[in-house]
Formats: sequence, structure tokens, C-alpha cells
Amino acid sequence: MSTYEKTIEQLLNIFKKTWSLKSSSKWTIDNPARGHCGVTSLVVNDILGGEIRKTPLSEGWHYYNIIQNTRYDFTDYQFSESIKYEDVPSNREEAFTDTDIDQYSYLKNGVLLELRKLSVH
Repeated sequence: MSTYEKTIEQLLNIFKKTWSLKSSSKWTIDNPARGHCGVTSLVVNDILGGEIRKTPLSEGWHYYNIIQNTRYDFTDYQFSESIKYEDVPSNREEAFTDTDIDQYSYLKNGVLLELRKLSVH
């Protein structure tokens, strides 16, 4: 496993640990990724760069990331059906329509704290 793949795996585990009602009002213990696509795509963009993309779903736009020409959707398992990705170009402003500054700040700070803990060990 490359360092990059390890970082992706670590990020997914950190998101699962950090997501809460403070990062999305739709969060549930049974479906922790629910309602986190916009805010998660923003934090991934902050940490790894790349592009934010979106795909229309019955609930509205679903946001995720394209990094080094690879799609990364950290919240896809919130849905019971598979996603037919359209990879519509998006941006931070659009992804922010799915969250707010308090949720974003909470998630970003929590993820950065967990990443710092990992770099100490």
C-alpha cells in the first residue's frame, strides 16, 4: 500500500470517528455518513486538493472528490443503492450549500486533530 493510499484509508477512518450531529444534522448512529457529503468533500479538498464533483440523486446533489484522476467518495455508503456517477464539475461554494460554517469548522478541526495524533506516533 502506497503512502497516498494509506492517507486515504486513514482519512476514511478519521471521518467515521469524527462525524456527528455537530457536523451534520442528518447524522445517525446507524448511518454516520448521512448528510456529510458536502462538508466531507470540502475537508478532503482542504487536505488533499483535487476537485469537487457532484452527481444528482433523488435527495439532491451528492458531492465527492476527484484527486489525481481518481474518484474518492467517502460518504457513498450512506445510500442503499449504488450511485451512477456523472462527475459534474462543482466547487467549494456549491459544496458549502450542503453545510454551514459551524459544521465545516467542527469537522475540519476534528480531522486535523486526529491527523496530528497519527503523525506523533
